[in-house]
Amino acid sequence: MNGDTHPQNEDQRDENSAPNQRNVHSPKPIAAEEPTATPQVSLRTVDAQYPLGQDIPRITARDETAAGFHGVFESLKFSAFHGPMRSTRSLLSMNQKGGFDCPSCAWPDPDGNRNVAEFCENGAKAIAWESTSRRVDPEFFRAHSIADLASRTEQWLGDQGRITHPLVLRRGSQHYESIGWSDAFQMIADELNKLPSPDDALFYTSGRASNEAAFCYQLFIRQFGTNNLPDCSNMCHESSGLGLNESIGIGKGTVKLSDFDHADSIFIIGQNPGTNHPRMLSELEKAVRNGCQVVSINPLKETGMIRFQHPQSPRDMLGAGTTIASLFLPVRINGDVACLKGIMKEMLEADDRSGGQVFDRQFIDAKTTGFEAFLADLRATTWDEILNASGVSRELIRKAADIACNSKRMISCWAMGLTQHRNGVANVQTVTNFHLLRGQIGREGAGVCPVRGHSNVQGDRTMGIWEQMSDRFMEALGKEFQFSPPQKHGLDVVCGMQAMHEGKIGVFVGLGGNFLSAGPDTEYVADAFRRLKLSVFISTKLNRNHLITGEQSLILPCLGRSEQDNQASGPQIVSCENSMGVVQESRGRLRPASPTLMSETAIVCHLAKATLGTKSTVDWMGLCGNYDRIRDHIERVVPGFDDYNRRVREPGGFYLPNVPRDKQEFPTKTGKANFVVHPIPQWTLKSNELLMMSFRSHDQFNTTIYGQNDRYRGIAGGRRVIFMNQLDIDRLQFRSGQWVDLSSEYEGIRRHASQFMIVPYEIPAGCAATYYPESNPLVPLRQVAEGSNQPASKSIVITLAPAAKVPQANGQADGQLASVTSTHHGAHS
Repeated sequence: MNGDTHPQNEDQRDENSAPNQRNVHSPKPIAAEEPTATPQVSLRTVDAQYPLGQDIPRITARDETAAGFHGVFESLKFSAFHGPMRSTRSLLSMNQKGGFDCPSCAWPDPDGNRNVAEFCENGAKAIAWESTSRRVDPEFFRAHSIADLASRTEQWLGDQGRITHPLVLRRGSQHYESIGWSDAFQMIADELNKLPSPDDALFYTSGRASNEAAFCYQLFIRQFGTNNLPDCSNMCHESSGLGLNESIGIGKGTVKLSDFDHADSIFIIGQNPGTNHPRMLSELEKAVRNGCQVVSINPLKETGMIRFQHPQSPRDMLGAGTTIASLFLPVRINGDVACLKGIMKEMLEADDRSGGQVFDRQFIDAKTTGFEAFLADLRATTWDEILNASGVSRELIRKAADIACNSKRMISCWAMGLTQHRNGVANVQTVTNFHLLRGQIGREGAGVCPVRGHSNVQGDRTMGIWEQMSDRFMEALGKEFQFSPPQKHGLDVVCGMQAMHEGKIGVFVGLGGNFLSAGPDTEYVADAFRRLKLSVFISTKLNRNHLITGEQSLILPCLGRSEQDNQASGPQIVSCENSMGVVQESRGRLRPASPTLMSETAIVCHLAKATLGTKSTVDWMGLCGNYDRIRDHIERVVPGFDDYNRRVREPGGFYLPNVPRDKQEFPTKTGKANFVVHPIPQWTLKSNELLMMSFRSHDQFNTTIYGQNDRYRGIAGGRRVIFMNQLDIDRLQFRSGQWVDLSSEYEGIRRHASQFMIVPYEIPAGCAATYYPESNPLVPLRQVAEGSNQPASKSIVITLAPAAKVPQANGQADGQLASVTSTHHGAHS
């Protein structure tokens, strides 16, 4: 449940556009998973799951202080491996005004002065990974077959370096080979134009694409004739967008970075900033030193919430650092609604005792609806129900309520620990209810803050990357480019995967990302890819999806964000939108990894020209040659982008409109902010079952694996681990270090993932945690969040069995693995 972002974005239904720019509706239902008549499946079959037995994990001492000397050392070591010169040059420009936007998370940069080193450990790893001096050229693919590459770990694939040439995997071949750009574009165009319908193609977008590339991409796809535009938002924060849109009228957060300087309480719910958004820790540190109280609501007591040593603070580096969270609520997986209801019920009792002095009745009466129904539900909810479902003691709940009652400026942050559940929308709306009680939206130092994963996933949605954009957006797009956009809503990630599996999709195009590893139900998705005629991947480096393909496949290598983008009119800039709605320029500084590379924007424009031909009146080569022309079009289509070319070049960029934040107005259907009542989710587990969540290791960003260690959780040398409470280990008659196989069952279908080592951990009883993508095969495609259709990857019912096959580590069998437990979580469990 709580704590991290999948691809990915890690992401949301109404998070990325101006108020009222949505036509939110419940997604189409998924048909039952039954065998269907399908086209010929590709004979090129390799394992979709990550190879077993190559890396054996060890239990080690855990770091209980985030960043510090250890973080600096790991950053330098990783940069040295990938090429220190290019990495260093990149780091000095990353997140600087006039520099380039970090290709990692979407945490915002300061509006004013910025540090010389405006990056974190994982940002340093991301840029070293992108700017590596290592290369993957055509000779590499002559030496390595698909089967050979599939036997390697994801980390090994990424470590080989940047792809230098366009590549094709022809029908029946076991090797990628070089292909010219024009031939590649023509091959894609021919396959697209042979399809019976434009809806037989699926166009995916990851969060790394720039605003300019994303806008051109959706324009091309809609002129082609479909709205099949799934993106990583569908898997990460779709529940946030829908929930916020229905509650407050916009699917984005309502805070600026400066609000953290004024908050007197910050609730971090279902989020692990230390690994997933490390630069956030510096803002939390400043807030704490200003007297702010930080509350962590999460199944795991994560290192980033315990203590932080700021790498640029001599006082921190020479001392013990700063304690971040003053209160931890170890909620059970998916116990957030219960926990928050408990906090609000305590607040209600305090309001009753004070004669109505706790809740902001003036705000509630003037700005909200649904309050009386909300109160009735809160009074009817029993403490037994709250305590049993949350797993949190009433004493801790009361302490959190006291903080909320005394807070005049409260921020709540969350990530995929809230969104990736069947009740993900309810989780988000319960947080919103929490804020409406004291009018904690639309004032300095207060608001809701969904923390996005990938660096421009919010901007991509603003640019139109969504399968169900509003009529307002479509009318403006059609008017600007003199065509009639398709009206039928397209396929999201889950429905797109099903359509692929049913043989209804002939061509898949992925603008970045690792669709296979980011998604749920790995074996199902792999089988779906094998039913395609053509798969196309626009990428910088190898990943596992390049090996699980259609009958034919193409890899189109693109520039990284850190690299110079020179087009016909000269050097170009692109732009990105961060988690708080700031749009700023991004200007690459490095020489491209290969002269053969094209930018994402150029690839999209060339592909559109090859595919659409004379059917499009758009001057695609003109857009490709001068991105200012793209921004001129965006200005006339997307609200909030007035005078785009001038404002994006201003140091620090500009904020997009946000009516709830700026005016405390709520453009919902009722014209007010809405209290929304939700029941507490109930889980009834059998005696041999656990509720599992997936999350990232600290050596990971989305599906990119930087290393096999997780020093914040005391794991070294491997990733196939399952974190369990010692009570569950004993009850189920297992032992620490034992290898087990995991299974899940949903709607009569059993799924399996093999060889996970048991690690005792401080996690609530009945709960377990694993790293993704290794555990993604256990996530059913059809188990989704209600309303948002987002995969429920954080609440999977699993069973364990002794491993059928036990990995060997240097000749040591199971039971002989070295472990250090004196300072590890096992001592706390």
